[in-house]
Amino acid sequence: MHALSLGTWWIHVASVIEWSVAIVLIQKRGLTGLALAMIPALISAMAACTWHLYDNSETLRPLVTLQAALTLTGNIALAWAAWQLLNRPAPE
Repeated sequence: MHALSLGTWWIHVASVIEWSVAIVLIQKRGLTGLALAMIPALISAMAACTWHLYDNSETLRPLVTLQAALTLTGNIALAWAAWQLLNRPAPE
């Protein structure tokens, strides 16, 4: 846990909690596609936190690759979800 300062840990943990709450609230608003598109980014953040939790251990180096892949996947999913929202018919 020495890899990050206490302030940086606070920001990391608060961001994961905030993102989790946002997913729940967005899903409750009926935007399930957007909520699902947010999940890869959440898992990416959890992978990064896990790697830092273990002092950036080289044995956990694959988490860095996983985190990068999930960030890419999440960004694509969120772009797609935003496009779907933009192009959905207006409610009558």
